[in-house]
Amino acid sequence: MSFDFVSTLYKSQAKMQLDDHYYHKVLRDIEHDGIQSQVYFLLKQNGMLTQTPNFFQAYLKEKYDKGLFQNLFIKNQTDLLLKRFEEQGINVIPLKGVYFAEKYFGHIGARATSDIDLLVRLHDVNHAIESVIALGFVVEEEPIPGHFHCSFSKRLPHSPVPLVVELHWGIVKEETSKFDINEIWNESKAIGEYSHVRELSHMHCFYMICLHGWRHNLDSLKYFIDIIQMVHHNRDELDYEELFKMAESHQTLKRLTRTLSVVYEQFPHLNKVVKLPFLRKTLWSHRNVKGFKQYMDFFDYQFLSYDTLKHSMIEIRHWIWPSKFELSCELGELQQETSTAKLYISLYKKRILGLVKVFF
Repeated sequence: MSFDFVSTLYKSQAKMQLDDHYYHKVLRDIEHDGIQSQVYFLLKQNGMLTQTPNFFQAYLKEKYDKGLFQNLFIKNQTDLLLKRFEEQGINVIPLKGVYFAEKYFGHIGARATSDIDLLVRLHDVNHAIESVIALGFVVEEEPIPGHFHCSFSKRLPHSPVPLVVELHWGIVKEETSKFDINEIWNESKAIGEYSHVRELSHMHCFYMICLHGWRHNLDSLKYFIDIIQMVHHNRDELDYEELFKMAESHQTLKRLTRTLSVVYEQFPHLNKVVKLPFLRKTLWSHRNVKGFKQYMDFFDYQFLSYDTLKHSMIEIRHWIWPSKFELSCELGELQQETSTAKLYISLYKKRILGLVKVFF
């Protein structure tokens, strides 16, 4: 149902549903996926907001305003970080966040965000960490071997949730790809008057957004909307042949084709915007679909999304014997004091219970 609703947001002159019961169902999905700001902005931009019930408009407006104020604060903090990096001569690229909302949605409040993601060069990581700490952030997650980011947090007044900054030096795991991060840096451009603060090219930004959606197995409509919005925004510049050629050289082609195939399958109107050269049949299923199909989708995503057998085997090994950090992530919390053996027991219990729920 919500897929149909999101499709309506991108159809000009579309007539909205009139049934209040329908909008109550839509609101539950919108809240679950955290896309209140996107829905409000797109409805208003397309002149369709007033066609929806008053309670629906009021709820979205309240959430939009809250997200806007949060984004304004985060932009202030982002700009302080970027200014510090510029002064220190550290090359940096903002990823997603408020700059993404402004550039691809057209307004800072059109896509709520809760943290700050910055890409730096590997040789600048230690210097970048010092700069982040100098602005009052404390280490939340140390650099983890095999991963490509670390995070920092700052407690905010009158807020139980801290502001998190993630420093990235890569986009995907190196051991399951041949990703050349230098290509991204070489094609990036300086922002405004900055020399060291840069932005991704449209192609690399779209590439990054697709890989980000794949990493989460498109388990939320927010990943779909990000991709849909970029397809519409970049319709005159998006070259799939070039994109797939790049992904093939990086050995991320299956991840990219899977992601775009799922998005285009759910939102076929995109073929009228930028035609996808092929549509790979996937096993992806909506979160409401249970049973064997859900299990097969998980298997396809988790182990068969890699371009080489070697990379699939590496992922299988990590899934069976994850690191302590990966154990904590999958279990939902960082448990520094818990022994690795107990974490493994908790993990396998969780997986078995999950499997039982899938089939029963």
